Amino acid sequence: MSEFFNPDNPIMRFITKIANSVYLNILWLICSLPVVTIGASTTSLFYVTLKMAKNEEGNLTAAFFRSFKENFRQATKIWLILLAAGMVFALDGYIFYHMRFENALWTIGTAIFLVALAAYAIILMYIFPLLARFDNTIGAMFKNSIFIGMRFLLCTALMAVIYFVMLFVIIHIFTPAVIFGEGLCALLCSYLLSNILLMCQEQEEDTDTQKAAADLPRL
Repeated sequence: MSEFFNPDNPIMRFITKIANSVYLNILWLICSLPVVTIGASTTSLFYVTLKMAKNEEGNLTAAFFRSFKENFRQATKIWLILLAAGMVFALDGYIFYHMRFENALWTIGTAIFLVALAAYAIILMYIFPLLARFDNTIGAMFKNSIFIGMRFLLCTALMAVIYFVMLFVIIHIFTPAVIFGEGLCALLCSYLLSNILLMCQEQEEDTDTQKAAADLPRL
């Protein structure tokens, strides 16, 4: 029995990470209450869960609020853009749903809307983990989110399933599961994203090295 409660026991480490994800979910909820801070809060959450996926979490609270402060401005700008786009999508979806016509124009318009909505969902899933890991412009963050999401479709699909299942459980099965909510989703997604983001980082470093070599004066 003493072996079971050993902190180095894989089962205990897993339970500890789940408990930590609940704590991070509470921090995320509190810091998201003003709504406009959801972007900074989500970035901070992924900053910590990505470290947890590599067993490098350290002090959770300190890491969360350090990231919140460092990424607040850029994360808030990105979130406000996404929020505005989400409102447009909601309005368009309402219009398409209530103005159903059996003609080619409506079919084409609906197809374009669904493709754009899928791209929006991919950006939502990827942009804040990318912001938590990399320094880049807002435009580059949007572009890279789409590129990585399309390149790693299996990861994208699994992340979508994680969010869908959590939402379904909270709404239809067990509402108190909201205590796990975004924290557990972010942790599970971080395990999926960890190697992908590491590969992106290595490619970025290789590109920087090549650029630096190209800039060296020729003898």
